[in-house]
Amino acid sequence: MNLGIIADPTEESFIMAKNKGLDFIELCININVDVDEFISSVDQIIEWTSIYNIKIGSIGRWGSNRIDEKGNICQDELEKEYKLIDACKKLGCGVYVCGCNEQESLSYLENCQAAINFFEKLLSYGKKLGIKIATYNCRWNNFVYSEKAWNIIHGQLDELGIKYDPSHSYYDDNDNYLSEIAKWGNRFYHFHIKGALKVDGKRYDDPPAGMDQLDWHSIMAILYKVGYDSNLSIEPHSATWKGELGDKGVDYTIKYMSNLVL
Repeated sequence: MNLGIIADPTEESFIMAKNKGLDFIELCININVDVDEFISSVDQIIEWTSIYNIKIGSIGRWGSNRIDEKGNICQDELEKEYKLIDACKKLGCGVYVCGCNEQESLSYLENCQAAINFFEKLLSYGKKLGIKIATYNCRWNNFVYSEKAWNIIHGQLDELGIKYDPSHSYYDDNDNYLSEIAKWGNRFYHFHIKGALKVDGKRYDDPPAGMDQLDWHSIMAILYKVGYDSNLSIEPHSATWKGELGDKGVDYTIKYMSNLVL
C-alpha cells in the first residue's frame, strides 16, 4: 500500500509530501473550487510530480448536484466531471472519486436509478481513458454511502468502486465499519485515513489517526485480508489540529500508519 495525503494543488504541497516521505497527494476539486481554473494548472502540476517524484493518488469532487428534481443528469456538472477525468489521465492518476445527491421529489429507487444513469456515464467515459470511478462514503450531498445504496447501485454496476473512510460510518452511529470493510473491501479503489473521536456519543474531534477511537490495527488486517493494495490517504480534518500542532499530528499519523503498512 502507498501512503499519501489530501493537499492543495500547489508546489508547497509537493514539497511537504516529499519532505515527509509520502508517495502521493490527493486532490479534491470540490463544489467550491473552479474546475476550469484547476484544469488550467494541470501542466504545472505535471511538472511538480516530475520534479518531486510525488504522484497524484486520486482526484475527487465533493458536494455538487449530479441529478435534478426530475432525476435527469445535470449536464453542466457532468461536463465538469469529464474534465476532471481528463485531468486524471494527464496526471497519471488512476482513480476519480465522486458521489450523487438525493432528490426529495423522487422515491428511493428513482434516486438509485438516476444515480446509476449518472455513474454509467462516468464509467463509460473513464473506461476509454483507463480511469476507475469510485463513490465516496461521505454524506456531503451524497446518498451513496452505505450498504443500502451499494447493494442496488454497485450491485448493478460491477466496475463502480468505493472510496472508503471509516470515520463516516463511526460518526453516523454506525459502528459496523469493520463489517463494511470486510464485506465491501474488494470494491475499494481508495481509502482515507482520518481519526475519529466521540464523547458522550457525539462527535468531539478528528484527532490524528492512531490517537483516536477507530481500530486501525483491525482495519488494516481486514484490508490485507480482502486484498486491498492501493492508496491510503491521510485527511487532516480537525479545527484543533492546525498550524504547528497540525503538522505534528500529520507526522504522528505517518509514523503510526507506517508501522501498519507492510
